[in-house]
Amino acid sequence: MKMRQWLTDYSKGDNLWLYWKVFRARESAKGRLVSDVLNLLCSRMAHKHGGYIGKGAVVEEIPCLPHGLHGVYISRFAKIGKNCRIYQNVTIGESNRKAPQIGDGCLIGAGSILLGDIRIGDRAKIGAGAVVCRDVLADATVVAGACRPVGQMREEEIRI
Repeated sequence: MKMRQWLTDYSKGDNLWLYWKVFRARESAKGRLVSDVLNLLCSRMAHKHGGYIGKGAVVEEIPCLPHGLHGVYISRFAKIGKNCRIYQNVTIGESNRKAPQIGDGCLIGAGSILLGDIRIGDRAKIGAGAVVCRDVLADATVVAGACRPVGQMREEEIRI
């Protein structure tokens, strides 16, 4: 990597190479004290970058994070496959101690929420702002629903 690119990434907070080194060291730590110290470092570094990856999350290969870890929350029960691309403000959350299992080569758009015991197939694409609570087949694309009115204010309720 060229020095200019490294400095640009570092100044934006996208330089996560040290975070991933500590993350991998935390996974392979033998002693409880060492594991706790590495967990503290990992948490502080993730907080600095504006995200969170829970201890126990299985990340097979470092995912592509085009906007850094900004707003990305990954549950400690989640499993992420190889060659995934995750944009900003994505939540991969748990329900009843079960979290999504994401296949290889998936794209998860900005602001998406994946919740519960679901499986996302290989090479699936999740559109920006989608809320996914069901399984997604391999090679499928899912997007957020169209907006719809849920109520309307009467003229006397509108105050300018």
